[in-house]
Amino acid sequence: MTDPALLDAELQQARRAPALRDILIPPCPELLVRLQALAAHPEPDARELERIASADVAMSAALIRLANSPLHGLQSPVQTVGQALTVIGLQPAVQLLTGFLTRHALQTRSALLAHFWDTSTRRALACEHIARQLYTMDPGLGYSFGLFCHVGIPVMMQGVKGYSGTLTEALARKDRSFVDTENASHRTDHAVVGAIVARTWHLPPLVALAVRLHHDFSCLNEARIPAHARHLVAMALVADHLLHQHEDPSSLREWEQHGAACLAHLEVGEAEVDHWIDQLHPVFEAHAL
Repeated sequence: MTDPALLDAELQQARRAPALRDILIPPCPELLVRLQALAAHPEPDARELERIASADVAMSAALIRLANSPLHGLQSPVQTVGQALTVIGLQPAVQLLTGFLTRHALQTRSALLAHFWDTSTRRALACEHIARQLYTMDPGLGYSFGLFCHVGIPVMMQGVKGYSGTLTEALARKDRSFVDTENASHRTDHAVVGAIVARTWHLPPLVALAVRLHHDFSCLNEARIPAHARHLVAMALVADHLLHQHEDPSSLREWEQHGAACLAHLEVGEAEVDHWIDQLHPVFEAHAL
């Protein structure tokens, strides 16, 4: 599997397998479809964005809360969605609303996933930041990939019997990878399921491909895979390292195994990564919503 077309063929075959037959992939929320169409326009309509944001009280509150966070340092707090959009900016607002709508479309009550969406949002912000530093990457693509990177996990939690136990085991095991543990129990994994969600929700093909490959670091040396998909895979592990350093400075097994290869692929040094940790700290804190 080396390009989006071959990915679609693999995912169609995967959907017919017994392991995925009973998994329900929810449709993309109507508001998210509208938001995607708005974001794709060269000059997004601020009034349409305000209408989308105002369609849900909790979504409006999230925007206002972010605008009033220390990240923006306002002297007087904003009180309306329109004011919040002016402070935050259109693109960051689109990103926040995308995360909000995704979170609520894929809700799960598992205690294991209590902080899943907070972590996903921070990963997306980290990937966006890294993309900006690389110059050749689209920051919006980085954000979308970071947000959906592990989206297969809550979907499997909802639809795969016994997945809760598998998730606990996968987080604890040191002798094999996360996806190997998933496949040993269910003959599929969250990378495959996440790619199916990404394609079902009409995310950019490169995002879906990178979601499928994000635990397969051998792809970094595979020239047949689009370069930007390989960059996204490397960025995801760097982003996870940044998150881990923010939340828990202990070692991250995948980083120990593949971090050097990912940094080399992106042509980034460890000193630069340390600087990113400092830069992202206030951003992570502001988005703990």
